[in-house]
Parts: sequence; structure tokens; C-alpha cells
Amino acid sequence: MKTIQNETIAAVFESYPPPMQEKLGVLRQLILDTAAELDEVDAIEETLKWGEPSYLTKGGSTIRIAWKASNAEHYAMFFNCRTQLVETFRELYGETFRFEGNRAIVFHGTEAIPFNELKHCISLALTYHRRKKLPLLGIWKDI
Repeated sequence: MKTIQNETIAAVFESYPPPMQEKLGVLRQLILDTAAELDEVDAIEETLKWGEPSYLTKGGSTIRIAWKASNAEHYAMFFNCRTQLVETFRELYGETFRFEGNRAIVFHGTEAIPFNELKHCISLALTYHRRKKLPLLGIWKDI
């Protein structure tokens, strides 16, 4: 996993229980790796939003990752609820992922992550503003 340079963000990860640190570290690395592979993404910024690790890029929509003590066996990847992202993910991967409303993909701590499908969702979020006016975010070009 790529080292977290920002001490405040590192402290948030360290505040999670060790198994969740590992799970969220995997999500973080998948976001960073996906961004690095996309020609449309020049740079990705890692910051905190609402106290949670967040990933922003020009032309994309923010992705946040978090674990909450109130739902201790789960962790999630959050998306802007005012976008079509989760609606599109549900259309594509309704049988693959568990969703929370129109804002998150939720994972159980013991489940394997479907990497290819999640990577596709991440790429749609990181390029959202280029796709948002296309039906189903232009996914027919990606499949």
C-alpha cells in the first residue's frame, strides 16, 4: 500500500480497528491505482471531508471511504448523493454490491471485494463530470 503522506489522514486510518485499517487501505489503493491508469485523470488529491479520507480529481466526483463504530462489521465507499453514480452502479452491479441509498457501496468485513466491478465504479466516479450527461454515464463504451 502506498504510504499516506498526510499525518491527519494517516491518523484517521490508525483510528480504525486493525482489520478495517487493512480493508480501507485496500479501497484506498484501488482508488489511487485506478486514477493512475486513467488518461483523463491528471492528479488525485487525498484529503479529509467530513472527517473521512476523500479522493478528488478535476473532472471527477469525490469518493470517500470510511468505517463507523455504529455499524462495526461494515465499511463503505461513499459517493456524492446528488449524482447518478450509485443509481448507475445499481443498474450495472445490483446483484454484486450492497448499496446504502443513493450514496454508498457497503462492504461486510468478511466478504471479498469484487475488484473489477469496483474498479469500474471508481473510474466512473473519477471521470463523472465528463460523463454525467450521457445515458447511464456512457457505460456502453466501457463494457
